[in-house]
This record gives sequence, C-alpha cells and structure tokens, in this order.
Amino acid sequence: MGLSTILTASLLALRLFAAPGLAAPAPAPAAEEKAVAAATSWWLPNIARQGTVPYSSAGSGYQIYRNVQSYGAKGDGVTDDTAAINAAISAGNRCGNGCDSQTTTPAIVYFPPGTYMVSSPILLYYYTHLIGDATNLPTLKSTANFTGIAVIDSNPGWYGATNNFFRQIRNFKIDVSGQPLNTGTGIRWRVAQATSIQNVQFIMNGDTSTNNKQQGIWGEDGSGGWLSDLTFTGGALGIWIGNQQFTSRNLVFNGCQTAVYMNWNWLWSFHGLTINNANVGIDMSALDGNGNQNVGSILLADSKLNNVKVGVLTNYNVNQNGTAGTLILDNVDATNNTPIMVKNARSGATVLGGNANIASWSQGRAYTNSNGQAVQGTRAAVSKPAALTSGGKFATHTRPQYETVPASSFVSIKSRGAKGDGSTDDTAAIQAVFNSVSSGQIVYFDHGAYVITDTIKVPKNIKIVGEIWPLIMVGGSKFKDQNNPQVVWQVGQPGDVGTVEIQDLIFETLGPQPGAIIMEWNVAGASQAGAGLWDVHFRIGGTAGTQMQSDRCVKTPNVTTNPNPSCFGAFLLVHVTSSGSIYMENTWLWVADHELDLADHSQINIYNGRGLLVESTKGTWLWGTASEHNVLYNYAFNNAQNVYSNILQTETAYMQGNPDARVPYTSQAKYADPDWSTCTDSLCARTYGIRVVNSSNTLIYGAGMYSFFNNYDGNTCVNANNCQDNIIDVRNSQVHFFGISTKASINMITLNGQGAVFDRDNRNTFCGTVASFETS
Repeated sequence: MGLSTILTASLLALRLFAAPGLAAPAPAPAAEEKAVAAATSWWLPNIARQGTVPYSSAGSGYQIYRNVQSYGAKGDGVTDDTAAINAAISAGNRCGNGCDSQTTTPAIVYFPPGTYMVSSPILLYYYTHLIGDATNLPTLKSTANFTGIAVIDSNPGWYGATNNFFRQIRNFKIDVSGQPLNTGTGIRWRVAQATSIQNVQFIMNGDTSTNNKQQGIWGEDGSGGWLSDLTFTGGALGIWIGNQQFTSRNLVFNGCQTAVYMNWNWLWSFHGLTINNANVGIDMSALDGNGNQNVGSILLADSKLNNVKVGVLTNYNVNQNGTAGTLILDNVDATNNTPIMVKNARSGATVLGGNANIASWSQGRAYTNSNGQAVQGTRAAVSKPAALTSGGKFATHTRPQYETVPASSFVSIKSRGAKGDGSTDDTAAIQAVFNSVSSGQIVYFDHGAYVITDTIKVPKNIKIVGEIWPLIMVGGSKFKDQNNPQVVWQVGQPGDVGTVEIQDLIFETLGPQPGAIIMEWNVAGASQAGAGLWDVHFRIGGTAGTQMQSDRCVKTPNVTTNPNPSCFGAFLLVHVTSSGSIYMENTWLWVADHELDLADHSQINIYNGRGLLVESTKGTWLWGTASEHNVLYNYAFNNAQNVYSNILQTETAYMQGNPDARVPYTSQAKYADPDWSTCTDSLCARTYGIRVVNSSNTLIYGAGMYSFFNNYDGNTCVNANNCQDNIIDVRNSQVHFFGISTKASINMITLNGQGAVFDRDNRNTFCGTVASFETS
C-alpha cells in the first residue's frame, strides 16, 4: 500500500479512507451452477464447489463461484451480455459502490468460451477474480455504441487507488476494434497490491493515423501490482500507465503506435518485453505544468525491439537538477531495424543509437560504494550467476494453470475431512492429505479458514491451489513464545530437492502468535525456479477472524504507547533456509496498517517481528513482491548467495517513533536482526526496508522503500524527507542494485554502518532515486 500522489501533505497525515457501505443486492442466478454444462475440459468449471466464508454475515447460501452463463450471459457474439455479467459479479451484497474494502464476500466469476458483447463497463468488485477459460480464451467485445471508460473498470471511483487490493483478471481476449477510432479502452487498472492481469490479449483497430485513440490498458494511479503474459495488437497505445511501483513481464506489442506511455511513476520494471512495428517503444518524456519530468525511473531488461523507430523517449539531461527520468537498460536487443534506442524528446537528439545489442546502459546517478556521479551512457555489464539465469536471461516461471489436468486429479481438502470453518483445528486433516497425495494429484483448498495449531510438514513434491485465497489461520498455544519460535508451515526438510507449486493462499494469525515462523522453506527446486509461490499472501491483522482489528488494536499516537500484547502478530513471516531455493511471484507480506472489514477502516497498531528472511545460496527469484510494516525488517538477505529480485516494495511501520523498533521483539543475531546499540537519535531504530549481510551475488532490479510517518505524522517528516535515519543496510556483501527509490530516509543506503547514498543528493519526483549502487 502506498500514499496517493494526489493527497496533500495534510491528507498524508490523516490517511483518510472512504466511508463504508455495501452494494445493493443483485439478482440470484437463473439456476444452480451444476445446471450449466461446462463447454470445456478445463478443471476449474468442473470441480465440485464446497467453499464457504466463515467470518462473514453473507450466510450459508452465499456463492463464491459464479458462471456468467448462470446469470443469463450468452456469449454468442450477438446478445448484449453486460447486465448479466455485472449481475454475476455483484450478486450477494458484495463490496461495490460505497464500500471501501471487504474480505468476506469473495467471488470467482468464470467465463466459458464464447464472445461476450458488452455495451458499458464490466465493474470489477473488491475481492474478485475474473477468470476466462484457459483452454479456449473467451472474448469480451465492446459494441460499436459502447459508452463508458473501459470494457473492464477496476475502480469506477469506488475505492482508493492505493487501497484497491485483491483482484485478478486472467485468460481473456478483449476486443475494442469495433468501436469508433476515437474511443476504446480494454481495461482501466487503478489498483494496488495483490492484484494481477495474466494471459490477456488486447485487440484494437490497426489504423495507423492520428485519429486512432484506442488503448489496451489505462492505469492512472495506484500502488503496485503485477502484469504478465499480455499481448497488445493495434491501437494508438498499448498501455497508458502511472503508478507508484509496478512489475510487468512478458508483454508483447504488435503494431501499437506507442507501446508504452508512462505518465508518471516512482519506479516501474519491464522485463521480457517484445515490441514489434511501433513508432515509439516506451515514452517516458511526460512533463508536469512546470516542465518537470513526471517519471521517476524505468528498468527495461531481457527485452527485444523489432522495427521500432525510437526505443525510448526521455527528457533526462545529465546536467539537470535531481534524478527524475532515471533509466536502466539491461540486455536489450535492438538489432532489427530500431535505429534509435534512446532519444531526447525536447531536443530531438539521439542519446543512444540503435540497431545493436545493449548489454548495459543507464542514465541517472550511479554509485560504486559511496562514490556517486550523474551518468548517461554505457556501463559495465553485470555478471549474472548461472544459478539465476537461463540462456543469458533471468529465469522465469509463469503461474501454472494446469490446462491439461482433469478435475478428478484435484484432491479437495474439505472432501478429506478439513472443515475450514475458522474454529475447528484442521491440522491433522491437512497433514493427512499431504501425506497421502500421489504424483499427478493437486491439493485443492476450498475457500474457508483453516486453523493450524501445530507444524504442518509440506512434502517436497506437491502442487497446491486455493479457491480465491482460502485462509491458513495460525492458532493454538504452540506459537506464543518469541524466545522459542516455532515453524507453522514447513516446506520440505533440509536438503530436500523437489517440485513445489503453491498458489492463491493467504496466511494469517488467529490472534497474537509472536513465536510463529509462518513459513519455512527448505526445498530446493529440482529444476531452475521449480519450487515457488504464486499469488500467495501473508496478511497479519486488520481483517475478519484475526482478532486483531480496529476494535482492539487502535492506533494511539497521542499518548506514550506500550505495545499491546493482544496485537502482536508473528515472529517471522517467511524464512528461506540455506538448503532451499524459492521462486516468488506477486507475493505480498502485509502487516495491516488499517482495517479492511470493520466499518471504521481506521489505522491500527499491529506488531509483527520480521518479513522475509533469505539465507538461500541455491537461487532465489523474487518477482513483484512487497513486505510492509514489520517491526525489525521487511527483507533480510543473510549469508545468502544468488539472489535476484524484480521490484521489492516496503513501508516502515507507521507507529514507529511511538514506540520505536526496539519493542516488542528482542533483536536476535540468528535471524539477521539489526543491532540498535549504536543508535544516537530518535530516528535510528526504525524498520529496515532491506538488510544485506554477508551475502554475495545479490541483484536487486528496482526497489521502493518508503517511510511515510513518524508516529503517524505524515506531514512534517515526509515534506522534510527525514522520517528515519536509515532504510537499506549493506554489510560485508557484494551487491548490484538498480533503480533504487527510497522515501524520507536521510540515508538511502548505508554501507558497513556508514552513510553511502544520501537522499539529499538524489531527489526525484517524490522519492530519492539512484540508477545503480554497487559494491566493489
């Protein structure tokens, strides 16, 4: 979660949220879901549906899974299906207009193969997955008389852009080519963390004149998210975007006049882009009314441009004040008729010629140790460890959808005895399923809340799929002692090698569990990036069922605060041990800073010890991850090797300063905790965004480390950029950092205990930003 760029300084401090409310009830489906014949062999529409929502007032009849054809959608390419689709989404008094957020009315909305005509926007409610058939993508086609902002609108003014969490869109064709040339947008994507668009094709008119105004995605605001495996054909713009920080991978642009128009950002990563037949690849030249650059930084890596007139349009000048317009190019193939790779939009000058392979190039401020200078030119290519790469590119593993696996191969947790009712101890039932599942089977967690009171041993070879984020609730008495922390969810045993694929789960605590290590990852992938998590989130407090909500854990900035033991979260969220290797994609480790379910949506004090600790030497890939509001650190790399990350995002715990990071958790060197003994002022003992200790081959491509408050004062220190002393700590380590942004930390990076990179030297649009930081 991040601060909206449109908030004033006073609103930063207040952190206001919209008034709560619920949408009006929608019509019930025309028939039971079983009555709709699935026109596909894909497992998702054919699996038995047993999911329930334990902590909800929606009632036992609430439907989590909805097939749009049950609500009257035809998908025949003729009928206007708009009303039927929106009825399928909204049914059940869900969180729509007038509702800030709600986790207790989840919905999977499935589209069988077909062509669905729409004449106005499909409205994407909170906590919704829109899922098309993965074996035969359905088409959403706008009519010639379509009225509205986009075929799918993720946020029609209902939700704060930086709090618009928990939604997915995948497996569609979206066709706006039938609209007049001067209009047509596929998706309006105004979202924040735990959101994703995957496997979608955008079809626009191929007219090459300036009359063509069609675009695939329009995303004007937000805080984070994930885009992957998208294709954009035709149109004026593939995507028109602005967001605080974002990760995008495997985007293909065919015949878009401009592939990417970046209106503003703090940082954005593009990986694996393919741009074919465009006037401009990426336009990052946007200016505000005073002529200042809007774009903070862009990373473009492992990408290819074919027949593109200008690869990147920029307004950066090496003699400018500040670092706005920072750009990093890494392994970009521009050999095929791309004559200009980087061009200055103001002067028209060619900054970097094309028709070449660009191994490594940057503009911005570059640091080796504490020595920094403004640069714009070729730089030494980074040596990339073989453990992290395949064919010279960083390894990737697209979220599996199991298109060829029959529904009969999915083993339901509830069918094997687990209750998922939020109160029954399901430890034994879950362990029994894990012990008995055979090769070729996939464990299916029906939606529910599964209470765990003892260590679950997850086998080294397993595939797990959740039904729109079922909750794994850490409960009982075993995990209460921070001086004797215990593992809850143990993936493999030390030395194990296997294949683990886990997707769409959420881990929470049932009340305070300050001795819980929620996940310990021991298994190493049998293949590169072969063991991992996709859209798996860790969420501590702030939601129904956690017993740590705004009625108990209210913030107390106006009195001296002693941490409330009822509001202690976990000891550590994820620990990747030295024997493990992990691939994480679009994973959010969130200690709640505000209430999602109770009506007040107030800010809250939750004390969670640590976020992600990586001690792996065998390969770690962190794609589009965030870790926020932990007490001691959000990310730590300790005695680690071969670590690659593409966008790390953090926020310091909001209450810090009252108290600071020395309570309630005692620093323990075993868990790479910071030592506060050298602190000499009140801004020192604050959450570290990143700690890198005794590690090598640590490559971070994009980081946004934000400190927005000092005891909930988000005005004074944000404006002065001094909410804390230090936020990135590198000790005795070999690192390569690119596109690093921090907010309101006096020292952006400390090296071996000394300030190396300072905010004052690297001011950007909002953050302090450097193009690179490397240790010699």
